[in-house]
Amino acid sequence: MDIGRAGHYTRHHQEISKGAIQMTEPTIFQRALQGLPLDFSGEDFREIDETVQRTQELLKQFNQRDQTPAQRRTTLSQVVGYSVPASAEINAPVHSDFGPHIFIGENVYVNQDVMFVDLGGIYLGAGALIGPRATLVTVNHLEDPAHRRDIQAKAIHIERNAWIGAGATVLPGVTVGENAIVGAGAVVTKDVPANVVVVGTPARILRRVKGAPTD
Repeated sequence: MDIGRAGHYTRHHQEISKGAIQMTEPTIFQRALQGLPLDFSGEDFREIDETVQRTQELLKQFNQRDQTPAQRRTTLSQVVGYSVPASAEINAPVHSDFGPHIFIGENVYVNQDVMFVDLGGIYLGAGALIGPRATLVTVNHLEDPAHRRDIQAKAIHIERNAWIGAGATVLPGVTVGENAIVGAGAVVTKDVPANVVVVGTPARILRRVKGAPTD
C-alpha cells in the first residue's frame, strides 16, 4: 500500500499502518489496502463480513451507551485495532462499514455523524478536522455488469491540519493536502493540493487558504 503520502503520523501509527497490519491481517484485507479487486463471491470475503459484524456491535456500544470519553476511546480502539491517541477527539455517533482501516493521527477531531467507508484505508493526519455528516468512501464497485458486486478500494489521505467541512463527501483514492479546506457539501473526486480551499460538486479550487505558508 502507498504509505508515502500518509505522512505526519507518529512512529507508532506508521508501524501499525505499514508493519503490524500487513503481518497480522487476513490476505484479503491486505489486498484491499493495495487497491486490488476483491471477488465478492470468493470464499475469503466472509472474513470481511465477520469484521463488519464485529464492528457494528462495537459501534453500538460507542454510539448508544452512556460511556465516559475514556471508555469510548477504549471501544473505538477495539474497532480500529490499536490505541487511539488520547489527543484525538471522536464524537458519537460515528459510523463505519468496516473499521480496522481507519488510521487516526494525533489531535484529530471528528464531529458527529461522520461515515467512514474504510476498507481501502482512511488516513487522518495530525490535526485533521472532519465536520459533521461528512462521508469518506474508499470503496468502488466494478463497472462491468457481470462483476458489479465485486469491489475495488483506494485509500483516502487527509493530511496534516486539513479540514473537511460539514456534509462533504471524499471519494476513493483522494488525497486532501496539508492545511487544505473542503467546503461544506463539496464532493471531492480528485486530489486537493495543500493550502487551498475547494468547494462545489465536483470540488474545484476557490482560493488559497488565508495565512497559509508560501512556497
